[in-house]
Amino acid sequence: MGKTKHTGPIKLNKKPSPKLWSSLIPMGLGKVKPHHIRDTMKVILENRDNLPYAYRILTQGVCDGCALGVSGLHDQTLSGPHLCTTRLNVLRLNTAPAINSELLHDVEYLRTLSSTELRKLGRIPYPLLRQKGESKFTRITWDEALSRIASKVKEISPKQLAFYLTARGITNEVYYTAAKVARFIGTNNIDNASRICHSPSKTALKRSLGIGASSCNYKDWIGTDVLVFWGSVAANNQPVSTKYMYAAKKAGTKIIMINPYREPAMENYWIPSIVESALFGTKIVDDVYQVNIGGDIGFMNGVMKYWFEMEERNPGTAIEYTFVKEHTNGFELLKQHLEKMAWEQIEQSSGLSRQRIGEFAQLLANSRTGVFVWSMGLTQHRFATDNISQVANLALLRGFIGREKCGVMPIRGHSGVQGSGEMGADPFVLPGGEFDDETINRIEQVWGFTLPKWQGDTVGQSIENALLPDNHERKLKLFYTSGGNFLETMPDPQFIKEALEKVELRVHQDIILNTSTLLDAKEEVIVLPAMTRYEQPGGGTSTSTERMVYFSPEIEGPRIEEARCEWEIYVDLAKRIHPEKSNLIHFAHADEIRKEIAVANPNYNGIQHLKKQGDVFQWGGAWLCEGGQCPTSNGKGNLIAIDLPENRRTEGQFYITSRRGKQFNSMIYSEIDPFNGGHRHDIIMNSQDAASLAITEGESIVIYNKFGMLQGKAKFDNISKGNIAVYWPEGNVLFRKGIYEKHAKIPEYNTVALVEKAEMYHARKDKNYLEKRIADLEVDFE
Repeated sequence: MGKTKHTGPIKLNKKPSPKLWSSLIPMGLGKVKPHHIRDTMKVILENRDNLPYAYRILTQGVCDGCALGVSGLHDQTLSGPHLCTTRLNVLRLNTAPAINSELLHDVEYLRTLSSTELRKLGRIPYPLLRQKGESKFTRITWDEALSRIASKVKEISPKQLAFYLTARGITNEVYYTAAKVARFIGTNNIDNASRICHSPSKTALKRSLGIGASSCNYKDWIGTDVLVFWGSVAANNQPVSTKYMYAAKKAGTKIIMINPYREPAMENYWIPSIVESALFGTKIVDDVYQVNIGGDIGFMNGVMKYWFEMEERNPGTAIEYTFVKEHTNGFELLKQHLEKMAWEQIEQSSGLSRQRIGEFAQLLANSRTGVFVWSMGLTQHRFATDNISQVANLALLRGFIGREKCGVMPIRGHSGVQGSGEMGADPFVLPGGEFDDETINRIEQVWGFTLPKWQGDTVGQSIENALLPDNHERKLKLFYTSGGNFLETMPDPQFIKEALEKVELRVHQDIILNTSTLLDAKEEVIVLPAMTRYEQPGGGTSTSTERMVYFSPEIEGPRIEEARCEWEIYVDLAKRIHPEKSNLIHFAHADEIRKEIAVANPNYNGIQHLKKQGDVFQWGGAWLCEGGQCPTSNGKGNLIAIDLPENRRTEGQFYITSRRGKQFNSMIYSEIDPFNGGHRHDIIMNSQDAASLAITEGESIVIYNKFGMLQGKAKFDNISKGNIAVYWPEGNVLFRKGIYEKHAKIPEYNTVALVEKAEMYHARKDKNYLEKRIADLEVDFE
């Protein structure tokens, strides 16, 4: 861990710089771009019944959108106010009144609504029960709801129970309490939303550098020689970050995007809070390397191979040998591995030429400092951990670790999820450590009870376990989910529906209804109304991408009468299951939880002092691995030789990946993508690929494989040949269930598929159907 402390926000350079302008046309009139002023007015209108409360949330609370860590309207990177449409869009979740109770009596009607429409109905007002076969929810008391859940827990094995916590503004206090309660009950089946996004990041960084979080800060973006975004569209998913990019460009930083699709949001952005950018836009990226979907390992192997070739010609021009010698293991093995790898293989895998790869290699070799940022473009693959270890390899070979304006950053898309695993709400970790004997023994001393020693399942595995035989020890019989909608976040939605409906008791602890809440259960569904983070008594904390732990106070305002604080619900349930040892799980106030967190996770020593608005501390110092000292067994980073992933594409197939439009997680706010004008069912493809299939733009086409089929319209855009992008979650029908990355167990959200004109596809299907029907009539009556 580092000793240097973060020095706080710096002043933004707002001096006009015409060379960065995107357009001379004021406000980007006539261009496809977000309309921030219009969207802000819509939010004001939407929250008009609770505007004073909405204002207090924005100015006093910690943002419950992405994980940049804006507290009130300020952060630790740039001085001045920060506000984005992502935060404004989720505001209504906190200010909405209760749903009209009459609607709860008609589940069939509710099922006709999308999650977007359900969200607009309002908050869950009180505990609800719906037993199998019933067409309405029945109001029940908290006592009855928790007693029914407790009774079910007592009659099943702890291995047949699973907890899940989403990223819905959940605080560290809730994650920690849920993690403790799960083990108190006797189960290790507890998982969280961050694992579906970034579990390979933690796994890879642990094995490569000994750390499980970003090694640097957002401030390190500003003035670094090169800032690389790998499979990350920060301008769309973390809009305030565009101000950091603007500041970086002003400081001379080169910004590079590595992505199959030239994401328009990263090319040009009109930053509404900066006058110059709001008027003329800002050119964000300096160059784009359009790798194949899944081609990043090949690309990075090519960069390193090119460096070794540079070193052969002119020693000392590419690799930081002093740093490598003093602070890394595995250099010679990596070199030998790359020497054996053929350029032809690298080019085929990456989708880029040796010359193009060399350009990027030269750029990094000529840079004294660099920061690598990545997101789900690298993590949601079956070889994701290897993807991230490759990024670490590049950083180690150049010495971009443990110093100012250098580092590796898995940027988080949701507020507080960085803390979820650090609080132990994960089947593979406990607070402050891995799920190993040393940490188990330490946590048992802190908690005062024995922990289950068996390995817990990830949420994907737990859901699949719902279809096991009834007598199987891992058959999922009770699924307790705090937020989340797996119908819209997991591959193969039809399978997910089938599995969720096989669970005997499902508990949905949430603030709103979604489509998964309305699914049947084998016995019953219980819905529990939760408070938001701004309603939590005693306030709460959340951890940002850069390891800043912020305090968000309880904010005065209207309340949903029967909604309860989530950590209190977990504690109440645990006491009902094991009343004889309820003293071991009792918390009277949020302050008590923070005091225990500081003991259970030593990195969080300081959280106990956070008590009022604006309180914040950063665990680990400004830079992890400061001075090149990594928290590994010998204090050195590990260079790891990574093989090229198997190429699963055959002739005529395309690589398929998913992307986001105007949405936050699976919550969709518009059918139109504000950055490219695309509709939710548009299929983004290369015009040359389309021409080879005689497909015209706007034509109805079908993508299909043995897992599913998606129909939409062809949208031509700047995506690398042989690759196609579909919107998420609509495209989840194409992704195979049960495919998990071997190290971190993350589901894969990439696949290969065929593409046809819709008329050809359906004509062929109709023909096959008729042939099958005729064959069915050929019955032998002898």
